[in-house]
Amino acid sequence: LLEKMADVSLKEAALIVGVVAACYWNSLFCGFVFDDVSAILDNKDLHPSTPLKNLFQNDFWGTPMSEERSHKSYRPLTVLTFRLNYLFSELNAVSYHFLNLVFHVVVCVVFLKVCKLFLDNRSSVVASLLFAVHPIHTEAVTGVVGRAELLSSIFFLAAFLSYTKSKGPDNTIVWTPIAVTVFLVAVATLCKEQGITVVGICCVYEVFIAQGYTLPVLLDTAVQILRGKGSIPFSMLQTLLKLIVLMFSTLLLVVVRVQVIQSQLPVFTRFDNPAAVSPSPARQLTFNYLLPVNAWLLLNPSELCCDWTMGTIPLVESLLDVRNVATLTFFCFLGSLIVFSLRYPGESSKTVLMALCLIVLPFIPASNLFFPVGFVVAERVLYVPSMGFCILVAHGWKKLSNKSVLRKISWVCLAAVLLTHALKTLHRNWDWESEYTLFMSALKVNKNNAKLWNNVGHALENEKNFERALQFFIQATQVQPDDIGAHMNVGRTYKNLNKTKEAEESYMIAKSLMPQIIPGKKYAARVAPNHLNVYINLANLIRANESRLEEADQLYRQAISMRPDFKQAYISRGELLLKMNKPLKAKEAYLRALDLDRNNADLWYNLAIVYIELKDPTEALKNFNRALELNPTHKLALFNSALLMQESGDARLRPEAKQRLLHYVKEEPQDANGYFNLGMLAMDDKKDMEAEAWMKKAIRLQPNFRSALFNLALLYSQTGKELMALPVLEDLLRYYPDHTKGLILKGDILMNQKKDIVGAKMCFEKILELDPTNVQGKHNLCVVYFEERDLIKAEKCLVETLALAPHEEYIQRHLNIVRSKIASLSATEQSSLPADGTAAAEEKKNSFQNLKEVKNERKTTQTMVDNSKGNSKNKKRTEKNNMNKETPKKSTKEIKDIEKKRVAALKRLEEIERILNGE
Repeated sequence: LLEKMADVSLKEAALIVGVVAACYWNSLFCGFVFDDVSAILDNKDLHPSTPLKNLFQNDFWGTPMSEERSHKSYRPLTVLTFRLNYLFSELNAVSYHFLNLVFHVVVCVVFLKVCKLFLDNRSSVVASLLFAVHPIHTEAVTGVVGRAELLSSIFFLAAFLSYTKSKGPDNTIVWTPIAVTVFLVAVATLCKEQGITVVGICCVYEVFIAQGYTLPVLLDTAVQILRGKGSIPFSMLQTLLKLIVLMFSTLLLVVVRVQVIQSQLPVFTRFDNPAAVSPSPARQLTFNYLLPVNAWLLLNPSELCCDWTMGTIPLVESLLDVRNVATLTFFCFLGSLIVFSLRYPGESSKTVLMALCLIVLPFIPASNLFFPVGFVVAERVLYVPSMGFCILVAHGWKKLSNKSVLRKISWVCLAAVLLTHALKTLHRNWDWESEYTLFMSALKVNKNNAKLWNNVGHALENEKNFERALQFFIQATQVQPDDIGAHMNVGRTYKNLNKTKEAEESYMIAKSLMPQIIPGKKYAARVAPNHLNVYINLANLIRANESRLEEADQLYRQAISMRPDFKQAYISRGELLLKMNKPLKAKEAYLRALDLDRNNADLWYNLAIVYIELKDPTEALKNFNRALELNPTHKLALFNSALLMQESGDARLRPEAKQRLLHYVKEEPQDANGYFNLGMLAMDDKKDMEAEAWMKKAIRLQPNFRSALFNLALLYSQTGKELMALPVLEDLLRYYPDHTKGLILKGDILMNQKKDIVGAKMCFEKILELDPTNVQGKHNLCVVYFEERDLIKAEKCLVETLALAPHEEYIQRHLNIVRSKIASLSATEQSSLPADGTAAAEEKKNSFQNLKEVKNERKTTQTMVDNSKGNSKNKKRTEKNNMNKETPKKSTKEIKDIEKKRVAALKRLEEIERILNGE
């Protein structure tokens, strides 16, 4: 009979699907908000590159369960569904919301099947529809992280339905459904912790529904046994056996769960749950008052709020507080229902009892009554308890509608409730469209929660609206003056507005609010891990002042002394020590951080940068490779390891360097530096056409790319396309009028290819305006004077040039030639230089060759935290390596030999800039 009643018809299922779709269609247009950011956007466990085993080692937010900062919320199966979403659509929010909607439909259909066990068909549909449209569920359905509730509920209900089949004919035990129940309980618990509470519901069902006992009967039997007047009935022994199996399996699950969290409760602060750290009786009075608050949200879901922490619900500190009346009323009503359901036989009492079980038992883990949780009230945890509430309402409606006088009124009221709830749900979904809309809607309900003011500020900050964000952050400090995070937010925003003095003052206030170290007492247990970032933020701010580097280092060391496992402090200190030119100490800091987290690709990358500073490219390359093993798409490691291979001069490494640069440009298609360095590699490999294509692509992306412009011009020059080089040089000199080597190359082409002596002369004169001591430019100007047949001026020019470079033999030779020419002026006015353009011209031409410049851009990951979540930023480091020195020439033959080796000489670097994104 139960199985027949529990069947759900196609029409009923279609009705539920239609109603859910009508209420939640607009949830598909919502983004990732609030906790979704940590669970989805920032969670590396979703990425295919992360090993699947990590899902079973980390918490819901991707933090290792072994770490103190972990919330200890172990929900690997829920994270697995997020990972499947990511596999098919990456971070497209629509697919995540759609899957949540599907899961809610499944829950509603399975819930209808459960309702039919205790209600008639019509009342069951009413209960299921009320559950489908109840506005309290928007957080669980429209908020992506609410999927934990949805998945756990599916297996929760399935486990209960399985258990209802464990009673065979003649009250025999059917073990297969019990085994399936235990398995489904484990699965439900791996979706969310409250799944284990279904065992309690199964126990109540077995005793009071399946066996039909009432509390008086049980008490009377127990009294008779204790008096020795009777024995335990066989049916009761069977019931006890089933309950023992259930409880033993539950105990095993609890033991495993405790092992997973390593017997540690999560660390929460007084800001998360003020009552949890309050003295008696305020703690007990407040926690008990929260029960009627949750009940009121089920009865009247008109004012919903995404965050009920901090000052949302003031503490109940006295027995005289009027709110205690609500607590007393709630317990009286609940007690009367419990007495009715346990004392009296009949279908009505059974229905009420199961409804109460669904309300009370799943809510116990979130009630704060037995252990503290990280919130005061959370609407999503009412997802399962609302099932019991809906059964109670449907059962009450059934009683009213059976009375002819109230039948019409009951139907009108039901229609009104369903319609208003559906409209409220539809409207509430839009609140979850973005973080700004969500937190602004919360502020309409509650203005005493500093966290809400902070979160609106964060939303505006993400939109770069720093001025307006600052107003909300300041308001948060006024609502909760001792909120460390709010003062940190104010400081960070002042910093973004370049108001460093105000930023430092705010950070100092936050620092002064930190709990003081108490000897013998663990510091970390009394402070939120992200609050220690105040030391990091303050140090990052003041280290911009070169005179305060030691002060910044002291702050990092202070943070480490408070938490020796504070990984971020070691990382930031390592960056500072590099800036202080202490690479060995920086190495020690990074190695200490690696002891704490050996799977952090950024740490291996930063260690590689340290080895570059220590002039150990072999170790640097090993660490780059280690970073890429952990994260094959680590863009900075790809780029800089390729540069390291390129600069090594080892031709065997060039193919791998090219592959890494190709991978880099695939990841960063808009970064001109990747294409430029591919061009440099092609030039090294004598692939001129390929080099030209890469250089042109770099210039298209960054028209003022100095090194790409110059090296493209140089490439044209060395491949006999000097006239094609001229427009490129014009672009270069338009952006960089003082580019000396560009002027030299342009002058060379104008004089030797276009025979434009005047244009060449202007180039060389410009060089001397910029740098009167430039030997190459001065010498080439002398050659121009010689070409103009102004020998007196040429002689004077060469004398001045020789004074600048007295050891350059070729200048002395050219001076001798000019003086000889002056002496033989009467004989001829023709040049006495060698046949192919005079020795001076030949020497001059060669002097243009060592010009190749390379702009290698190194980037270093710096994880400088400036808020509670931590932001990864880059720091600029630059070094220059000038290798293009003039080589003295002794004969035309030597000049021709050097000309043959010109391409090899061009491989020298004129400047290396390692550019990293500044803070």
